[in-house]
Amino acid sequence: MSTHAKRERLLLADLLESEGPEAPTLCAGWRARDLAAHVVVRERRADAAGGLLVKPLAARLARVQAEFTKKPYDELIQLIRTGPPRMSPFALKQVDEAANTVEFFVHTEDVRRARADWTPRELDPVFEDTLWRRLETVARVYGRRCPVGLVLRRPNGQTVVAHRGTPVVTVTGAPSELLLFAAGRQEAARVETEGEKEDVARAREAALGV
Repeated sequence: MSTHAKRERLLLADLLESEGPEAPTLCAGWRARDLAAHVVVRERRADAAGGLLVKPLAARLARVQAEFTKKPYDELIQLIRTGPPRMSPFALKQVDEAANTVEFFVHTEDVRRARADWTPRELDPVFEDTLWRRLETVARVYGRRCPVGLVLRRPNGQTVVAHRGTPVVTVTGAPSELLLFAAGRQEAARVETEGEKEDVARAREAALGV
């Protein structure tokens, strides 16, 4: 049975393949090749991937990622498509779904929305609800560096507080768009904002996300 994470994995692999290694992304300084290497290292090199969260390991991560970036692009795409090795925690369906649904969705949009002619994907309500549940668990982490209070709101009125404080900026949109906003892709997210003009600008320019 296919899962959200598996579907997004294949979409990302297909998109990276069709766009080519030099395609732009929303990740500052990264082309598609760099993004592909990041995804592979995160899944296959646990000894280095800790550098994503632990600063003392960041230098090792950078070295390993540079090595993977030099691999043939087709090989990186195939490693993404086939998934992690059997002994990896990511090989467990529950772990894959919990850890990779957001990861692959955001990175797919990183490639899609870097193009000038992109249009929003139509996501089914079940997937939007899944993204909302993920957002509820990561919002505080993603919003921790916001210089103003930040509230994320669905059109149905459900809200989650990404950062406590005043003044408050409220961002309204579909869960998928709110997730992109909170993950640091503010300018690419299709959302509506409420708050004083200068406060909204601070929220849009903040270093949100991991």
